[in-house]
Amino acid sequence: MVQDTTLEHDIYLFHEGNLRYSHRLLGAHPDTRNGEKGIRFTVWAPHAVQVSVVGMFNDWDGRENPMEKINDNGIWIAFIPGLEKGTIYKYEILTAHGHLQLKADPYAISSELRPDTASVVYPLDNYSWGDDEWMKQRKAKNPYESPMSIYELHLGSWKNIEPEVFYNYRDYADMVIPYVKDLGYTHIELLPLTEHPFDRSWGYQATGYYSVTSRYGTPDDFKYFVDQCHKYGIGVILDWVPGHFCKDAHGLRRFDGEALYEYANPSKAEKTQWGTLTFDFARNEVQSFLISNAIYWLKEYHLDGLRVDAVASMLYLDFGKEDGDWELNEYGGRENLEAVSFIKKMNEAIFEETPDVLMMAEESTSWPLVSAPTYIGGLGFNYKWNMGWMNDMLKYMEMDPVHRKYHHNLITFSLFYAFSENFVLPISHDEVVHGKKSLLNKMPGDYWQKFANLRAFLAYMYAHPGKKLMFMGGEFGQFDEWKDLEDLDWELLDYDSHASILDYTKQLHQLYQDMPALWELDHKEEGFMWIDANNYEQSIISFVRNSRTSNDQLVVVCNFTPEVYHDYRVGVPKHGSYKEIFSSDAEHFGGSGQTNGLPLESVPSPWQGQDQHITMTIPPLGVSFLKRTSVSKEENHEK
Repeated sequence: MVQDTTLEHDIYLFHEGNLRYSHRLLGAHPDTRNGEKGIRFTVWAPHAVQVSVVGMFNDWDGRENPMEKINDNGIWIAFIPGLEKGTIYKYEILTAHGHLQLKADPYAISSELRPDTASVVYPLDNYSWGDDEWMKQRKAKNPYESPMSIYELHLGSWKNIEPEVFYNYRDYADMVIPYVKDLGYTHIELLPLTEHPFDRSWGYQATGYYSVTSRYGTPDDFKYFVDQCHKYGIGVILDWVPGHFCKDAHGLRRFDGEALYEYANPSKAEKTQWGTLTFDFARNEVQSFLISNAIYWLKEYHLDGLRVDAVASMLYLDFGKEDGDWELNEYGGRENLEAVSFIKKMNEAIFEETPDVLMMAEESTSWPLVSAPTYIGGLGFNYKWNMGWMNDMLKYMEMDPVHRKYHHNLITFSLFYAFSENFVLPISHDEVVHGKKSLLNKMPGDYWQKFANLRAFLAYMYAHPGKKLMFMGGEFGQFDEWKDLEDLDWELLDYDSHASILDYTKQLHQLYQDMPALWELDHKEEGFMWIDANNYEQSIISFVRNSRTSNDQLVVVCNFTPEVYHDYRVGVPKHGSYKEIFSSDAEHFGGSGQTNGLPLESVPSPWQGQDQHITMTIPPLGVSFLKRTSVSKEENHEK
């Protein structure tokens, strides 16, 4: 019988699905009993007949340290004196079927380096953080009206010592952070760092949800990485995968001999296309496990946000399944009502505990109100990846320019829904791997045109409403698709074209940071106005980006063909002098130099729905950013 009332209350909340810090109850924690220091082990295994803690300390003999079952709902506890940080352990579980199985701790803070699979005792209270100023500023910041440009990063293939041999988190901090800071990114997004057995799953098929992967070091090493990011003014977002987990024998699958973390119904449990299992979102203890896990990463590691992977796979019962392999919900629909309820509950809990973080959904369907609060019927995220924009734009950019006029809607359609969610525009790892080609190599044309297309695409991306995300390698024009077992082709920077793209990325970020019109009203309709969306014959579009201050207004003109147009008229909303402040076709970026060096004076003659127009040169495969710098001669004369 449990005597500690706090422990009793935590156990009650855990079984109710409302324990938000269940990692403090379960797992391995330093403790003192009767004056002796040791480790308290706690595990949930309701179907088990017997559970023991085993490790080198007892020669992996389950008879030495049996656990006590302290309630009818399957909480087991053992205190083992003399154990300390670094102890390697597993749980030996005798199932109701008479089988003995060894399982890693679902709440382990650290794990052995693969291929070994045991858990490691690792107290979390030894790191001294130095990011107080960052955390204070984060609370006061409005992310919706701030620049956000995210560098998506897979540590092991950004740079490694040799294939499958990696640097430490601290080494990566010293290499990655100055590079990302110099380029002007505001955030780093890391592919999942939860412990996973197979390198090539990239962390998306995990076994240790509370364990930062030991491939790159210890939990304190990773804290150092985050701490240093914050020191340099860079936020850290972690990919997080609450939808499914891998089937490896030491992991969560049939943890106590029965379906426990996964659905018991195979039609709901099996993710056949990935060979994984779906969490049972209806089970209270699983809710405590997952909600606590999200809060754990945000709180313990000072992360600035989570990007939630494969949300659509959680929302739909038929996701990735053939007819007959799934069952309708109680109302005859295909929505997983339990997952919907869980997602809302999860986001409510996260924003109550950490109100200033980012919760980003990778949701690939048209599910409504993904980034809206739950109290108005939303899922409760504050951002959604704009997969529609990504698919349309990549399809368009891969076309030979001669065909683009027949698919003009691909570059304009996104503006019909751009303000229905708080969007991030993502060019992620999924788009540059497994035969999809790199971003640069998707571009058609000869060598020069590939780079020109890439520059134009990036410029349009940064001019389009929504926050930005780019996978590593895109910033310098990686030619090969992402090779997850090798590091990036850094030697390309010895070539002028690639060095120029890197400089272009840096200068584009500088423009982005300096111009509130490119981010201040990202999620509001008044932040965007078409000038001409319909010139499909020449594949030219033009539009205005607005900020809260009218003087910061930008005119953007994009040409997606290799033709140059001189004396091209563009409608402008106000009369005055317009200066081209940025051109993707500038010679120092590797362009052809068809720029507008002199101020462009507006003419008080209506054009394209505007009261004024200017006449300019439109560069080939180029994007021009124009800013009104002074009133027109006519306006001065009137004054």
